[in-house]
Order: sequence, then C-alpha cells, then structure tokens
Amino acid sequence: MKFLIDKHNKVDILFIAEGTYPYVRGGVSSWIHQLISGLKHYRFGVVFMGSRPEDYGEIAYEFPENLDLLVVSYLFDDPSRPKIQSIEGDQKSIENVEYIHEWFKNHEDSLPQELQKLNFYTDKVSESFFLYAHRSWEYIEKKYNERASDIPFIDYFWTVRNIHSPIWVIARIAKLLEGRCTTVHSPSTGYAGFAGALLAFNDKIHYVLTEHGIYTKERKIDLLTNDFLSYRKFDIFKKPDENDVIKEMWVRFFEGIGRFSYKRADVILSLFAGAQSVQIVYGASESKCRVVPNGVDVKKLGSVIEKRPFIIPNVITLIGRVVSIKDIKTFIRAIRIVQRDIPDIQGWIVGPTDEEEQYAQECMDMIQTFSLSENIKFLGFQNILDVLPKSGILTLTSISEGMPLVVLEGFAAGLPAVTTDVGSCKELIYGGLGEEDLALGAAGEVVSIANPSALAKAYLKLLQNSDYWHACQQTALARVNQYYTQELFFKTYDEIYQKAMQPWQE
Repeated sequence: MKFLIDKHNKVDILFIAEGTYPYVRGGVSSWIHQLISGLKHYRFGVVFMGSRPEDYGEIAYEFPENLDLLVVSYLFDDPSRPKIQSIEGDQKSIENVEYIHEWFKNHEDSLPQELQKLNFYTDKVSESFFLYAHRSWEYIEKKYNERASDIPFIDYFWTVRNIHSPIWVIARIAKLLEGRCTTVHSPSTGYAGFAGALLAFNDKIHYVLTEHGIYTKERKIDLLTNDFLSYRKFDIFKKPDENDVIKEMWVRFFEGIGRFSYKRADVILSLFAGAQSVQIVYGASESKCRVVPNGVDVKKLGSVIEKRPFIIPNVITLIGRVVSIKDIKTFIRAIRIVQRDIPDIQGWIVGPTDEEEQYAQECMDMIQTFSLSENIKFLGFQNILDVLPKSGILTLTSISEGMPLVVLEGFAAGLPAVTTDVGSCKELIYGGLGEEDLALGAAGEVVSIANPSALAKAYLKLLQNSDYWHACQQTALARVNQYYTQELFFKTYDEIYQKAMQPWQE
C-alpha cells in the first residue's frame, strides 16, 4: 500500500475504487471524478484497489484540489504478505476459518457479529495461518474431498487461496485508514464493497453504496476470462465440469461479500429501476434502496450542436474500451451489413485498445478480413466534444452495462443512440421515469444483444430517414435536459452526503 496523496487530515468522503479511478478512464472512474470535482465543499479520499501493478498504466486524471487522500493497493500483489514459514496452527483458528468460510459460502440473512469486527481478520484468523499452517492445508483438503473431488486438487487449492487472500489485504487497508474519514462510499460491492463495509463497521460511520452495474452479475459474465488463478490448464485438457466448479466457487463468494455490503450499507443506490430490482433479489433491503441516475453537463455538451453539419453524417460512433464485454465484433459485423447500402459508412471506435490486447487484435484482423479498413477506424482517446458533432449515431453494443454516461452525453450533444438491450438503455431511449418521460417518445433504437442484423437495420432506419432522425434528436435533448442534468445529480448526492455526515447510530 502506498500513499500517493496524504494531506494529513480527516476526509469527509472516502471512495473505495476497485480497479477504476484514477488509472482507468471512463465509466465508474469518470463518475468518481465528476463527483469529486463537482462537490468542491467536501474533502475526498480515494482508495484504489487493483489486481497487480502491471495491469494498470499511468494515472489518467488531473486531480481536483479537494482530493486530500489517495492510497494505492494491490489485492494480488501485496508486499505486506507474511513470509513463507511452517506453522502448525491451532484448533480455534481452524474453527474460525470454517466459521468465515461457511458464512461466505451460504451467506444467511443474519450477519454474525464476529465477521463485523476488524480484529477477527487481523487477530483471530491470521493471514499466516491461512497461507502456511498445516491445519489450514488439511482443512482445504477436507473441503475438497467433500465438495470438489471431481476436479484437480491444485485447481481447487489455488482457487480457495486466490478468492480469500484479498480479505487480509482489505483488513490491512481498513486498519491503516482507521479514523481517516467521516463517510465511506463504494461504487460497487465485491472486494471494494467488503472493504467499505468493514471500515464502516470498525469506525462506526455511515456507508453509502452505489452500484453502477450489478457486480455479481457482471462477474458471472467475465470470471472465466480473468487471470486471477495462478494455475490454469489449456482448455482442451480440462474436464467439462472443471470450469463450472471453479466459477461456482467465485460466484458464491462474490454473492456472499455482496450480501455483506448490503447488510452494512446505510443507503443502497442504483442508477435505474431494473438494477434496483436485482439488488433486492441479491439480498438488499428494499427500504435502503434508491435510484439516483447519472447526470451530464448539458450546457457544455449542448454547445456543440451548432457545429453539426446540416446533412446527417454517415458516421456511427462507438465510445468505449475495446474489450469483449463491449462486443466490438458485433459492431464490426453490423457495419459490414450497413456498408452494402451505404458504401461510404464510417464506424468510429473511440477508446483504448490496450486492456484486452488479444481481443483488440482479433477485432483488427476481422476488419481486414471483411475489407473494411476504409470504413472502420480505431481513434483511441478523443475529446468527445470534437467527435460527437461529426457523428450521425452514437452506438453501444455491450453485453452488460449499468447506466452508460456516454449515451447521455450523446443525447446532450443532440445525437440519437442505437444500443443493445442492457442496463438502463431501454429506459434512456424509450423513457422509463414515468408517464411524462414515456410521452417524450424514442431517442433512438434498442436491439437484442449480439445481433448485428438488428443493429444494422436500426442504423439504416436512422441514417436513411432524416425526419425520424430529427424526431429522435429532439426526444434525446428533451429527456436529458429534463431528467439527467449534472445539476440534479450533484444536488441529490449533496443531500445524501449531508445525511451521511451525521453521527452513525446502530
């Protein structure tokens, strides 16, 4: 753990950012930066929790003056981990290990008092015991024989180790930050949510939880594509059930720490009604839940409308990371279909290509195979104020999203959208905040996931019908100005923080 900023004072709001701010652009990172920059009367801190240092590049933001604390830590590469040593271990520690393991596996509605205490993780079940004790090995071996003997023991062993090891890193973070904040705010459940809950329990402070997407649901999508496991075999040598068992172990763990976060949070926020419903299914108390949509700077973004050409540009712009969850390949296939009717169609991909380099290369190879190098361009990072007025459609082809800020930014710049049916996209494009919102009409089109034909049809519908395009543009502008302004967003969070700054009572 390293302090990159420490002004040696107690901050008002401490964000726990898992793999996002300040090293990753867009999405949750932009949201955190927006809140810190916009609510200047609060002093903020950020704890960045990443996987390993080599997984991240340089800091991607210029820090606001009111960021007083920045701590960087890595869950899977922590130099504070105890040195390898032979430990016998005691029976009480084994009982405590089983206690914590069983709760996180089964996550009953009640939250045991012991698991709420920081010293349970620092004293009663030490990291040295978990990693190196003979009794710990015997316990893992016992559970393997009971639950997973059909898969190789080494897969099971390293999965248990890698799932649980970050708990002690998080405990050290919480210990290090005792008394350093008035309110803790996590933008997700997962390890960040667990850290926020543990710090809130320890310091007896308010805990605000905002979920941009449903963390556990998203982990179900990408768990098997990450490289958390230290030991992996080539897929061809795996039994069909091996991935299922390993995936189930991760998913049940994340469900458990998600429930842990929900139990401690004072308020549980989501970006749209559909996400709130899923939170309740996963264990959030309905009485704590509230929807707070994102907001954008409509004045700044609206200033580019006058730069738009009179003729709708044959340019379809996708702003986002070139990663598999964004399904860039479906976008490429859709452009190939559109090109048959509009030969000069342009597909602009605006975002980084270095997060999943192999996937990005596969996308580039696909463009070459389809002979689309003149039609599809990777533009990297761009100022959206330059890109949006040159575009005819903003698109999003993801297989999972929360409430994408980029759609709202496009609306504010007078740009209709075509998206997949993920997250809040249907609500944004067709309306979902009441009868008045629905009456505004459509601000574009929503199609099914991984359906290039449907995407192409929607693109053509807008680009080949200027009356429909302009109707969607007017709806987009009306909707974003009425329901999704930055001013409303800041006002709502200011009210939430004011309440959270009050003394916490059990």
